[in-house]
Amino acid sequence: MADHPPSLADNPPRTKALVVGAVAVLVLAMGLFGGHDGTPSDASRPTRAPHTDAAAAPPAARAAGNHLPRARPVRLLIPKISVDAPFTDLAIGPTGQLQPPPAGDTNLVGWFAKGASPGEAGTSIIAGHVDTTTSAAVFVDLGELEKGDTFKVRRADGRTASFVVDSVETFEKDRFPSRRVYADTAQAQVRLITCAGDYDHTVRDYTDNLVVFAHLV
Repeated sequence: MADHPPSLADNPPRTKALVVGAVAVLVLAMGLFGGHDGTPSDASRPTRAPHTDAAAAPPAARAAGNHLPRARPVRLLIPKISVDAPFTDLAIGPTGQLQPPPAGDTNLVGWFAKGASPGEAGTSIIAGHVDTTTSAAVFVDLGELEKGDTFKVRRADGRTASFVVDSVETFEKDRFPSRRVYADTAQAQVRLITCAGDYDHTVRDYTDNLVVFAHLV
């Protein structure tokens, strides 16, 4: 079993760079976003991440480019796949894994509230269920997005952050590129993440993760 990183609760980050660096430590427990079962497989547990130069970059470098000030996201709008969903905060649980959105609400997305907010310089993490034990969920059609598609995030400050999709990629869970997905960026970027692939009834988990890479426009 992989080593677990220190708990963020025991070692609170002092800067946003350290917060996002902590996110890069995670191999996100996307089995938790499958909806069939709340038990993560061993392959989805966090691992010790390598040093990332982006997370160590000076604030001036990380704040480069088009971006908005920090503000809580209120609603995610993806017209192409008919997503109009409210946000809930996601936090790191006692096991060092990102906790999933509540499975009881199929039209709900979560964001890592101690990381970058959507539109803020850095990498914002937004996750949602693909299904639940009873029905399809908010990100069931996420894989239909393509490069050039757009989506928006309404924010608590009254602004709307607009994003364009750079790529849509599927990764095997045991080969998930955590550094590429979670590392801090100089630009305002977003990752939309859910489960994909086949559902393995033996481990009660999906085989893959789907990640949408996007940037603020």
